[in-house]
Amino acid sequence: MKILLIFFTFYLISGAVRCFSVTGYSGGSLLVESQRFWYSYSVKYMHKLSEWKTVLYDKKHAWINEGQFTLFQNNEGKLVIYIRDLNQQDAGRYEIGVEGQWYINMALNVKEDSCCKVSKRVIVSNGETATFSCEYSQSHINDPKIIFKEGEDSIEMIYSTWNKKERFSVSDDKQKNIFSVRISAVRPDDGGVYFCGVWINRHSYTYSIINTVNLHIMNKVPEVTGYSGGRLMIKCEHPQYKTNPKYICKESDECSERKNPGVQDEWMENGDVSLYDDTRAGVLMVFFRELKAADAGTYRCGVNVSPYTESFTELQLNVTDGAIFVTESAHLGEEVNIICQIPEEHKVHVCKEDDNHICQNISTSTVTEMNGSSERNEERVFTVSISNVSVRDAGVYWCGAETRDTHLTFISLNTKIQLNLIIAPVVRREGESAEIICPYDSIYKSKSKSLCKGKCSTRDRNTLNEEKETKTDRLTLNDDGTASVFTGTITGLTAEDAGKYWCAVTLERDVNYLYTHLIVIMNEELNLTKYEGDDMSIQCKHHDEHQKLFCKAHEPSMCVKDGVSLETIRDDRFSFSDEASTGVFTVNITDLREEDSGIYWCGAHVITKVNLTVNIDFSLGNIISLCSTLLLIGGFAVTECLLR
Repeated sequence: MKILLIFFTFYLISGAVRCFSVTGYSGGSLLVESQRFWYSYSVKYMHKLSEWKTVLYDKKHAWINEGQFTLFQNNEGKLVIYIRDLNQQDAGRYEIGVEGQWYINMALNVKEDSCCKVSKRVIVSNGETATFSCEYSQSHINDPKIIFKEGEDSIEMIYSTWNKKERFSVSDDKQKNIFSVRISAVRPDDGGVYFCGVWINRHSYTYSIINTVNLHIMNKVPEVTGYSGGRLMIKCEHPQYKTNPKYICKESDECSERKNPGVQDEWMENGDVSLYDDTRAGVLMVFFRELKAADAGTYRCGVNVSPYTESFTELQLNVTDGAIFVTESAHLGEEVNIICQIPEEHKVHVCKEDDNHICQNISTSTVTEMNGSSERNEERVFTVSISNVSVRDAGVYWCGAETRDTHLTFISLNTKIQLNLIIAPVVRREGESAEIICPYDSIYKSKSKSLCKGKCSTRDRNTLNEEKETKTDRLTLNDDGTASVFTGTITGLTAEDAGKYWCAVTLERDVNYLYTHLIVIMNEELNLTKYEGDDMSIQCKHHDEHQKLFCKAHEPSMCVKDGVSLETIRDDRFSFSDEASTGVFTVNITDLREEDSGIYWCGAHVITKVNLTVNIDFSLGNIISLCSTLLLIGGFAVTECLLR
């Protein structure tokens, strides 16, 4: 882009105001310097006289920006007016001044010029030599060449034939109408926007900018490894540009698609990532909600410094397989341990997903490091212990490794832990009523609640919305917002009602956070009578091949712990066989004994009471065998035997 910089010396003679005429080019920019000094606390202004329009007016800041117009103080303390992207509508007369002290009039002309509107980007590694070329028209072949650089709040001349700077050099190839700029041993502070200029008017200090060059100084591109199906947080620090808009983009598409939050200091979704522009810390947080192989590549994490320049850092993202998914369950009020594994040299990071799938740090949990699990001690195993578990602790946790590289922080999350909570099973008889009580976090007080059974597909949900009570067939849902509890009451229980029930909070996504088991005892009992030494088989019905129950106890509640499970009796005489397709499992008992008598419960969520009686067999053959044995003991024993 061609920019015209014009430096003028202004004088006030006998109170008269001298008017100067300046010429800029359409699409270019204009810079005008006054030789008058001013102070940051003074009121500065700029009016367009033909329309009497106030372009700029400020008394607080040294750098004043409004649309195309910028007013600032250069390193010599002088007033400078900068006008960007000139067009024909900008032509006219302007008054510029410091209120109560002085002012000047400027006549601005705007012409068309097709020459040299070029903007370049140059990337060079820290410590190397940066070179870039600037083309100029034949009319400027004999004009001195000058380099300007844009600062944070000014534009300054940094190199000329009469003001040379260490590490900078310029060579002019007049046959090709190109002059080249060379900066040796570049440092990070060399990065920025440079203007290639020519001095076209020796008397009025007028400079024409012929090229704009964005120079980026790169350190070694840091690498981070994420896991397919996992999560990744990237924090890009821009402490010197805290309030400037920030973005991230992929180099493979030449950064044509830039992802930015759109608003600042608030999490926003943009495609498959969530972004947060933190203006207090000057940090852009980029959270990949679910990594895919296609996410791999080189990224640019940048900030818009001004409408025509930016600053950025590059990073290389690699995506590999290896994400781990586990489910943990814990009873309310108990303690649960979450186990994670990360590379030895990295920092441990544990976080919990919020309702928007964003994983934030948790500070209430205690991280305890354990011994390394591999022979070469390349990885560490650690646990996160959560004591006195409450409904607020239920949800999705992630753990992984945190690394840092200069102004970048990477948090690669490779292990997902779904933490569900368990409440005591509800055991009721066929035909009775059952209450399933669901406590919830008070933050979900205004959200709709759901009770669902089994795998909890959408069609299985019974939802309680804004109303406090809803009834469907034999199910009634009631929400007590004061106690943060909603209850599902099922009347007239049948075998079909038995099973696993989930309490859920319906948000933008559904949250299943707590479950219980409803066990229905069938009214029909099984009464069995056997003799010692006999063998027997008991067939038990079940609806879930993974959840079976066979237990000896006076009450079924004594058989259930951590949900419904197969209670294995530690005796070689007991064996179990399963025919999943028939919905039946069989308990086999050999060599029955009198002490095997008692009450048994068998089934799954639907259970049947089994009354087993084992008697001693007093058949004639058994008596003769017994008496023969007792003859060896003594006469008294024989007499006793005969009496029997």
